[in-house]
Amino acid sequence: MSLIGKEVLPFKAQAFRNGEFIEVSEGDLKGKWSIVCFYPADFTFVCPTELEDLQNHYETFKSLNTEVYSVSTDTHFTHKAWHDSSPAISKIQYTMIGDPSHTLSRNFDVLIEESGLADRGTFIIDPDGIIQSVEINAGGIGRNASILVTKLKAAQYVRKYPNQVCPANWEEGSETLTSGIELVGKI
Repeated sequence: MSLIGKEVLPFKAQAFRNGEFIEVSEGDLKGKWSIVCFYPADFTFVCPTELEDLQNHYETFKSLNTEVYSVSTDTHFTHKAWHDSSPAISKIQYTMIGDPSHTLSRNFDVLIEESGLADRGTFIIDPDGIIQSVEINAGGIGRNASILVTKLKAAQYVRKYPNQVCPANWEEGSETLTSGIELVGKI
């Protein structure tokens, strides 16, 4: 069943952010846009490249009133150890959530039950806590944060202009479409 249009389910989790342990809940995902990126595990191979790419775009996300959260089934202690030992991960300023109970991974339907790890799931969540975009990749396929920025901008545009839709290859500032019967069969 699709999670699009569904509200983020309740959760409480421990996280690591900027040298501190904090608690995060579904309430933190409201009032602004949120990007939640699940990944399989700390101290792996593709994961640090993705998380570093998110950090490289973090200022852009913040300028779009968006907070970034990474999530794995590791603990917040493991996130700190990885942050302290990896050149790529040491750059991260956004929140790294630990999900050893698998609550979030199950809530977002990305848990691989056999291994206890999460798929590479990316979620764009609007300020009301409603999931607007879902992307899930196989373990060996890394994500691109610049594409995620474009998807976020499209989601924000459609929220602001609900009678407009963003066509394929849409970039900020390019033409949109007005949905309606007059377009049927004309594209």
